[in-house]
Amino acid sequence: MATRKKIPPKPVPCPDCDGRGEVTETVRVGARKGRATDDRQAALCLSCLGSGEAPAGGE
Repeated sequence: MATRKKIPPKPVPCPDCDGRGEVTETVRVGARKGRATDDRQAALCLSCLGSGEAPAGGE
């Protein structure tokens, strides 16, 4: 009788970054008003810390 390997379940993707591990942020300029520009920059997803997997604890 052959033994079967258990395949671990696929991790659930992070809902905030859709499993990419990074999000886009608006670039803000100006010291006092901090007005938003049309430019975007990549930022690390703070929910999953760049792993792309849903954080433990269900939040």
